Amino acid sequence: MSGQTITRSQLSEAVYQEVGLSRNESADLLESVLEEMSQALARGETVKISSFGSFSVREKGQRIGRNPKTGEEVPIMPRKVLVFRPSQLLKNRINKAASDGSGSA
Repeated sequence: MSGQTITRSQLSEAVYQEVGLSRNESADLLESVLEEMSQALARGETVKISSFGSFSVREKGQRIGRNPKTGEEVPIMPRKVLVFRPSQLLKNRINKAASDGSGSA
């Protein structure tokens, strides 16, 4: 694994390079897309991006956990978690890149 991270500014720059909008317009477009995705997930909707995957919110119920240091039982409260399920196409691209040894899809 390379350990590299892609940032918002890098995504915005990629939009600028590919689409030809100004840098400010590219940044605004990216922010709008991310904000719409966030709002949809907050409403409990699933966000599906064709050929990439889907994001959804899952409810986890209350359960009993253990403190690893003391072994004491501790209740873990119910919560919502974000789940990403990659599309088969994305899985194939990642596996192809890994088998090629290039590390980039």
